[in-house]
Amino acid sequence: MASSTVTSAQPERPPRPNLAFRRLRGKRSPAEFAAAVRRAAREIGERVSCDARYVGRVEAGEIRCPNYAYERVFLHMFPGRTLTDLGFAPRSSVRGRQAHTPGESRGAGEPYETHDTQDVRDTQDVRDTQDVRDTQDVRDAQDLYETHDNNEESDVLRRAFMTSGATVAAASLGPLGLALDAAAAGRPARRAGTGEAGALEEAVRRIRLLDDRHGADGLYRRAAAPLRTAYALLDAGVSRQATADRLYTGAGELAISVGWLAHDSGRFDDARSHYAEALATARMNGDAGLEAHAFCNMAFLARDAGRPREAVRAAQAAQRAARPLGSARLMSLLALREAGGWAGLADRVGCEQALVRAQTFFERGPSDTDPEWMSFYGEAELEGLEAQCWSTLGDWPRAARHARRAADLQDPHFTRNLALYSAELADDLARGGRPDEAAGAGMRVLDLLGEVQSSRIHTMLAGTARVLLPHRRASGVSTFLDRHAALPRPA
Repeated sequence: MASSTVTSAQPERPPRPNLAFRRLRGKRSPAEFAAAVRRAAREIGERVSCDARYVGRVEAGEIRCPNYAYERVFLHMFPGRTLTDLGFAPRSSVRGRQAHTPGESRGAGEPYETHDTQDVRDTQDVRDTQDVRDTQDVRDAQDLYETHDNNEESDVLRRAFMTSGATVAAASLGPLGLALDAAAAGRPARRAGTGEAGALEEAVRRIRLLDDRHGADGLYRRAAAPLRTAYALLDAGVSRQATADRLYTGAGELAISVGWLAHDSGRFDDARSHYAEALATARMNGDAGLEAHAFCNMAFLARDAGRPREAVRAAQAAQRAARPLGSARLMSLLALREAGGWAGLADRVGCEQALVRAQTFFERGPSDTDPEWMSFYGEAELEGLEAQCWSTLGDWPRAARHARRAADLQDPHFTRNLALYSAELADDLARGGRPDEAAGAGMRVLDLLGEVQSSRIHTMLAGTARVLLPHRRASGVSTFLDRHAALPRPA
């Protein structure tokens, strides 16, 4: 009778409205305030997906304490105030485990904001099939993923995700992980609710965070299991259309994220399959934003796989899907994807025209219509992608200028991209006849490889080393080549 134990140990406490936070919002609508939160996050280099629904949950008291990313944003918006001044409960009172008795399970609607709060009725069927100790283990494992505000926590995140296999991968998704456990045990799938949708959305964010900091290698295989679970939930059905829409979008975005992990680690066939799955999901659900994202990545993959004409056509399809969405930054990125295809076709005029469009759209600035997944796209990425175009066209000096700007502009928080731009710079300098500078840039990439695992970057660096071999006597080149030769070979 484990289910009765769980239920009786889980009395519902009505949340207390956060009146202090409501006063701080003032006369702004929830949507306007959410936009201000996202702008403040960009100012300090944070990534949050605040919307009117999140603001409403805070004001209703459903989120008693924000996660660390939101905490930093709120304290930036309201300097001199503490979380308590903003109406939140102390973190220790929300996260403390001393109040839980050995036989008690945490509820699905835990007040610490990790993913969307789940109604108790939505999760009862899952919890009824789960032993109390198993639920406790899942929740404890999930805490590894709740924060990432410093390098030490980031390292814990990476180690946990990469070494613990499917169990921790499932745990990291909360109720989604429980569904995975049920599927593995051969139990029938239950209908999904808002909790599963929220967990799916959070899983996408966490995978992106890990990739931004550490690269794709080692993450791909572990991310595939949650993707299977997401589509199993869709197949099981949902009771509300709004929840179904969130699940379809979340599953599609997860397919793209997993596809990118395959793409960046050199598994092009797997990536193509995942991107096609995302595109099919988008079209089945009439989701133009997801369709544009899928075509965007398909264009990138086609370019990398040596199919430049396909890259152009996919980028143009992405632009057609994205045009009604009203995001200039999205149109800028898609124009760059098209430019990469034209460069692969050695069409300098077509490439330059697309680059001009990309710059024009970019200069219109960010807006509230920019998709959440585009948080990586700033001036550094613009410069980095333009560098790749000039490199493909063989204009090494111009490529090196843009790659240097990209590396200089890149927020060091995004370690993987910093290594990528530096590797691009090293290769452009080497091919442009500046071996000493190329070796220096290559050494900076080697310094980052302890934190980053990306087959793409390893491949680029290997190409640079081959170009530099005849210049071993140039300043610094021998040191770079010896250190590169000592690298462990990627699996």
